[in-house]
This record gives sequence, structure tokens and C-alpha cells, in this order.
Amino acid sequence: MKKIIVLLAVILCICFLLYGKITLQAKDSSECTIKFSSWGSQSETEILKDLISDFEKDTNIKVEFIHIPQNYFQKIHLLFASNLAPDVVFINIKAGLLEDLSEDFKDEINSYYPEAISCFKDNGKLYAIPRDISAPVIYVNKDILKSHGIYNIKKLNNVSELKELAQKVTTKKYFGINTEEEPIFLLSFLASNGGGLLSDNAKKVIINSNKSIEALNLYSDFSNKYHIAPTKAEIGSMTTAQMFINKKIAMYISGRWMVPKFRQVIDFNWDVIEFPSTKTNKIYIDASGFAISKNSKHKNEAVKFIKYITSKQSADRITQSGLITPARIDTAEEFILNDKKPKSAKIFLTMINNTKPTPVNENYSKINDILKEKTISILSGERADKVFNKSEIEKLESLL
Repeated sequence: MKKIIVLLAVILCICFLLYGKITLQAKDSSECTIKFSSWGSQSETEILKDLISDFEKDTNIKVEFIHIPQNYFQKIHLLFASNLAPDVVFINIKAGLLEDLSEDFKDEINSYYPEAISCFKDNGKLYAIPRDISAPVIYVNKDILKSHGIYNIKKLNNVSELKELAQKVTTKKYFGINTEEEPIFLLSFLASNGGGLLSDNAKKVIINSNKSIEALNLYSDFSNKYHIAPTKAEIGSMTTAQMFINKKIAMYISGRWMVPKFRQVIDFNWDVIEFPSTKTNKIYIDASGFAISKNSKHKNEAVKFIKYITSKQSADRITQSGLITPARIDTAEEFILNDKKPKSAKIFLTMINNTKPTPVNENYSKINDILKEKTISILSGERADKVFNKSEIEKLESLL
């Protein structure tokens, strides 16, 4: 028994040092304390701490905020494995260790985009309440496009059309488009071509399908054959975002989170267009939301906290940073209506119609790590059918 107590004490000390907890102490023993973990930038966490403070004033519930800015999911998994999981977990994938929130939030579900809710549903159960939704868009340098006689871009249906557009605007001075090693962008590239990594139910590996292989090779060809995107060597110590800011890339694939930065530093006329998609070939959407650990001893209090932090008032405050597209319909529509820049900000909402949830399972972080490693190989010029050979497909299948 002594050994068990000592072991738990050691684990608690490690977690305290590892996660840099910000603890808001309870005023008296009658107050309940719940733990809440999240990632986020300084501006995001300042908003969260303000909301936590207001919540505590209105209730007899205290909130211990655990901010994990890096390696979030690895550290959360460690906490779950050690039976030290926070009561409320900010998360962007489904997990088997979470409480079913379907009944507690049945009256709130219709306040959210169905696509955002579907990201957290499994077998009819709801495992998180969404805060935001995201899918890739294409930021465009309108000055460069106009110099090539392109004033209005029609809806792009597939990545081949994106390639053709990038070819039109590529010169010796700048590239037409970017590619990225992070799988989040490659996944929608695959889906736009009718392929993907996993089937929609996450039960089958499909990255070796003909459509997927075709898209992977085209992704590589952007830089290695057509030279419409910079290679890793050509990017050098910069990022592709910096290259776009410095007018070295005409079109830049990324997410909503780049808007605040671009508003501050860009000195040219810029806007956004939709990433290529159709009703048949929908691209992937991700959502981040608030979940409750199945082993939480304070579920009622955790539910109250999530209801507060996902309320219209709280969602409005969180959205003010401009980093996210809110999952609440009322907040999103008001926010986009009053958005200053980009001019076509409504695209962040209209594109939702052509999206579907990213297929995930409990091993998705491992699957994602494999995909990133292979994406680097593909961008270096290796052909997709060689990269995703029989051995690699079997490795992925073992994680289903």
C-alpha cells in the first residue's frame, strides 16, 4: 500500500512539473474544483482565464486550468494512462475515454453546424461540444492574380484545376502555390481527388487507392515536376506563410488561424477562395471542442462549465481574436457578417456544405505520424506507390 501511495505522489509531482499548471485556489472546502486542459496561444489562454474567472464568480465551482502549449495529445494520453485525466478536456478527435454528452446537451445541439457535431459523434453518442470548425482555404495575392489577367476565380472543383491556376501565375519571381509537410492539408488534397487516408468510417486504409496515389503524385509534382510550388530547399529557413507575406507565393493553402497575422503584416490586396471540392468529393473538416473524462468525479460541475464556456456570450468572446471559425451558428453568422478582412470571409461558412469529418480512431495520432513521415518522402520526389508499399499499408492496417 505504501508503494502505491508513493508512486501516485511521484506521478502527481511529474505532472505538476510537466504541465505548468495555473491553479485558482478554492476559497473554502465547500467549493468543488474541476480540472480543465487546453492548448492555445497567449491571446487565447488570456480569454479562457477571463471566462474561467467569470464562471467562478457565478458558481461555487473552482477551475484548475492546465495549459499544455506543446505535444498536447501525447501529454493528455499520459494523464489518462495515469488516471489523472482532467475533468474537462479540450480536444479535436473522438476518444474512447470520454463521457457521452448526448443527453446533457440535447437542447443545445441544434445551435451548432451539423458538420461540427458529426466530428464528435460515434454510434449515435456525442463525445464533445464543438468550439470551432476548420478546413483549408486558399489565400490569394489579388495583385499578382490581376497582373496575370485573373480578376475573379470561379469555384475550383478539383486539384487538377488548382494546378492549372497555379501554373498560370507562376513566374521566375514567385511560385503559384505551396505544399506542406503537415498531413492536415494533404488530407483535403486527397479527398478533393476522390481519395483519402482512411475510409469515412475509419475501418479501411484507402491511401493506396488509385485516386489517392494519383493525388499524392500530383502533390509531389507541384514542386518536383511543374515547379509551381517551392521545394524544401527553396523554402530554406523561411516558412511558406512568410513567403506568401513576402510576395514569393501567389496562393497559399492554410486555415482561418492565419487571418489575424495577415491583417497585421500584409501590405498587398489579399483574399480567400475555397479549396477545391464538390458535393461528391467533399474535403475534410476538423472541429475542436470540450469533452468530459469518463472517470471524472465531478461530472455535473463539468457539464455546467462546458455549458458556460460554449454559451453564445462566451463563444462571442472567444471568437473576437479572429483565429477561429466558431461552430455555433448564431455566433459564426454574426462574426462573419462583421468581419473586416478578408473580403470573402463568408467562404469560411459556405464551404462547410462541401465538407465531411476527418475519419479517426483511437490510434489516429500514430497514423498521423506515419502519414507525416511519408508526406516528407513524397515531397522529396519519391513516387506514392513506392512510399505506400505493401509493408507500409499493413503497418497502417494494424492500427485500425
